[in-house]
Amino acid sequence: MRGIALMAAGVFLFSATDAIGKLLTDTLPPIQIVWFRQLGLFWGVMVLVAMRGRSVLKSKYPGLQIGRGVLAGSSATLFIIGVSYVPLADAVAITFVAPFMVTVMGALILREKVGLRRWTAVTVGFIGTLIVIRPGMGVVHPTAGLLLIAATAFALRQILSRMVSGGDKTQTTVAYTAIVSGLLLTIPLPFVWETPTTSLEISLLVAIAVIAAFAETLVIMALDVTQAVVVAPVQYSMIIWGTFYGFFIFGQLPDGWTWIGTAVIVVTGLYMLNRERLIARSNRQDDSGGDGL
Repeated sequence: MRGIALMAAGVFLFSATDAIGKLLTDTLPPIQIVWFRQLGLFWGVMVLVAMRGRSVLKSKYPGLQIGRGVLAGSSATLFIIGVSYVPLADAVAITFVAPFMVTVMGALILREKVGLRRWTAVTVGFIGTLIVIRPGMGVVHPTAGLLLIAATAFALRQILSRMVSGGDKTQTTVAYTAIVSGLLLTIPLPFVWETPTTSLEISLLVAIAVIAAFAETLVIMALDVTQAVVVAPVQYSMIIWGTFYGFFIFGQLPDGWTWIGTAVIVVTGLYMLNRERLIARSNRQDDSGGDGL
């Protein structure tokens, strides 16, 4: 229950950063917004390095960690660009395609075994995404494609997380993600920088940095105390908060087809998470001499 509560709080705060990011896109460039979003996490990691030394940065897979950091910065930037044109709840629903992509990439890259039922769930999930986007009908802005690319980058980031998890600590992965993504976003920053001119802009930029750092910390704490398959379904509450913020801040509500597509995505996503939970339990029983499923 503690892990679920921590994850729920983290998801709520991440949804708040999405809403703040969308609000800031009216006056500031996306790269600058994402840079501030990563700033809180970056300074948090600097404090961690100061307290525990450079051993935090010792990795068995430095190349993969750098690649993960690049993907983190890229996916966040693409999401902010996309959400500046697409309603917040719609954008969140589109990015829910990421778990299905993780399954596909896990099969193709990690050679993980994926059964017929999970392949069917992946197919249905993609159909749900098409219902939300409705390509060619002019309902959703074309930049929704950027949100799909952002989801793909996020999925690949998860694959890299699996690849490094056996040799690197969570704090090492977080440190590389913060430093690499921060440095990557700093390169183009001078060319797009817009000096905030109002106290509201400054307050929102400070808020997005602080809230993102707290959100990341809560999610890490949740994963430290509870298995990922237990807390992962909580992430789908993001559609609730996306709708909440979208309505009260931007006056936007998803249409009927978007709700249908989102429901398809969420149901199939939860089904896949349950399948992974059952498979993991079966493997543990097999290792301990149990009867299995």
